[in-house]
Amino acid sequence: GISSGTPFSLFLSPAVRFHSSALGRSPDSPICHSNSPLHPSAICEQDCTMQSNEGITSMQSNEGRSSMEVERFPSESKPVSGFFPKPNFEPLKAHEISEGRVQFRKVSVPPHRYTPLKKVWMEIYTPIYEQMKIDIRMNLKARKVELKTRPDTPDISNLQKCADFVHAFMLGFDVIDAIALLRMDELYVESFEIKDVKTLRGEHLSRAIGRLSGKGGKTKFAIENSTKTRIVIADTKIHILGSFANIKIARDSLCSLILGSPAGKVYSKLRAVTARLAERF
Repeated sequence: GISSGTPFSLFLSPAVRFHSSALGRSPDSPICHSNSPLHPSAICEQDCTMQSNEGITSMQSNEGRSSMEVERFPSESKPVSGFFPKPNFEPLKAHEISEGRVQFRKVSVPPHRYTPLKKVWMEIYTPIYEQMKIDIRMNLKARKVELKTRPDTPDISNLQKCADFVHAFMLGFDVIDAIALLRMDELYVESFEIKDVKTLRGEHLSRAIGRLSGKGGKTKFAIENSTKTRIVIADTKIHILGSFANIKIARDSLCSLILGSPAGKVYSKLRAVTARLAERF
């Protein structure tokens, strides 16, 4: 009888044991037959060698677990702050943005606005020079108002705001109304002519201008108050100062008057539009 504790290598011939040792396999490991179609000799030898190597590796890892240090990282990487603090730059000044170059704006003065400009010069000069920090002067030879930035100008956009303010005064707006361009960013001036809406000549053009103004300026004031805009009618040119939405409402009302709509019909449309705007806001 064969005892259960007898090693399998005792039943092998010396040639088989020599062949197994030459392949790097212990005699007790299973033998793969090269004649089997499912187990080619090369694949079987590699599998057997890998199994033996895995066993040796696992034993070595268990033995050296105490001596080897393993670094473990968390599964979710936390954001690590940068090595250097974030730079804190001060905002650039107006003359630094333009690389130290001085910027200019020039506004032409029409002949019919020369006298009004002299009367209200200090009202225009004071907010531009003291509040907006922009240099301003009147060039008598060229008949132009010249604006220039200064080293202490807080914002480069102040130069364009001042130019729009002076230009609005030249178009015919009062200083009290035009100064709103310096304080609010969403205001601008839109201009168009009567002939852009409808070609009118002679008395037809005169009657259209009369419908726009109304008796004593009644129609123009009604449109201004309802749409929160300011309107200047200079001959055949019309200038509107206000926000985008309000200018659109005022322009539609003026176009209806130019096309021949009576003032009463325009008033009723204005009431409906202003009531809708009041509900929206």
